Amino acid sequence: MSIEQRLVEGNNAYAATFTQGDLALPPSQKYAILTCMDARIDPAAAFSIPLGSAHIIRNAGASARAAFRDLVISQQLLGTTQVLIIKHTGCGMLTFDNATARKLVKESKGEKAAEEVEDLDFLTFGDLEGKVKEDVEWLKSKAVEKGVSVSGWVYEVETGKVRRVV
Repeated sequence: MSIEQRLVEGNNAYAATFTQGDLALPPSQKYAILTCMDARIDPAAAFSIPLGSAHIIRNAGASARAAFRDLVISQQLLGTTQVLIIKHTGCGMLTFDNATARKLVKESKGEKAAEEVEDLDFLTFGDLEGKVKEDVEWLKSKAVEKGVSVSGWVYEVETGKVRRVV
């Protein structure tokens, strides 16, 4: 069975019992979670987030810089007042740097692709807790974030537990 077929079949099963089509557009609990796109993390299940309660923003490494546009929209247009940045143990962003990523793109996709990522910052990091703190401070330094609560966390993929860093 193809991925597309599984998507359609899974969606048919979901839609057959779906009853929450009347939820409001803004998240009811007025918070946003920024976490990694890592497939080992199921934010709704891991953090007990009911449908319609929060925005869940995901990107490689749970980067505040990469998610800034989404966080501004979440707050300014949809009323969230709290951001939880949740990075995780075993993150792939800990395993390479910009030069390595660019080299891999060049080797697998060729010179034109390498030129397209030549100036791209992959936003990698070597210190997990340090990067959580840095992202929280970076986000708090933005004028658009004044009055918004920002905290930083680490989710442990090995245990399923989350711990506050800042």
